[in-house]
Amino acid sequence: MALIFIRTIIIFITLLIIMRLMGKRQIGEMQPYELVITLIIAELACIPMSDPSIPLSYGLIAILSVFLLHQIVCLLDLRFKSLKTVISGTPSIVLNKNGIDDSQLKENNLDVSDLIESLRMEGYFALDAVEYALYEAEGAFSALPKKNFQALQTSLPLMLIGDGQFDEKNVALTGRDKSYFLEILRGQGCVDEQNVLVMTVDGNGKTYLQKRGEKYKVLQLDWEETLW
Repeated sequence: MALIFIRTIIIFITLLIIMRLMGKRQIGEMQPYELVITLIIAELACIPMSDPSIPLSYGLIAILSVFLLHQIVCLLDLRFKSLKTVISGTPSIVLNKNGIDDSQLKENNLDVSDLIESLRMEGYFALDAVEYALYEAEGAFSALPKKNFQALQTSLPLMLIGDGQFDEKNVALTGRDKSYFLEILRGQGCVDEQNVLVMTVDGNGKTYLQKRGEKYKVLQLDWEETLW
């Protein structure tokens, strides 16, 4: 029992030193290779702590070897810009002046609802209130709002169509049915919802519509009163 306690202390001190030497990044700011190395070190530390039959030196050498690899990768990341892109990746601009970039979303295994959720977490509820939005290489989300963004989101938008599919629950909340919105789509040159990347509507009737591969449009539906 005492042996395990002593081994644990040694491993803990070693890990503390290693993690301090690796830098000051928070978990959410880690590059992919840094997260992988951190997970490997955690796994390596568990083995000699829990199994006294394994020499402590094996675990320490493995941890120090991984740390050495981390330092080599960091050096390559700083010295060679071409390798930096391969190792760390690049930011992905998922929303620009033309609207949502569907190809960038797919490249990052995201969909329209993921983007809208990220925007809401940053305080932006209307898609047309943002000039640019991007995901950094480590996954952090950033958005550049338009100058008058507050005036563009006076009511909460509901996503009616995302990636070519109606959200039945949100459609019901508007007090209309699918046929009403399909008629609007036909007026904009869409046979059905399959060709629509995203369609949102707020309580004032302001509608954000973007067909696949095209620039977004903002329509104003003729609603007699604010619905929500």
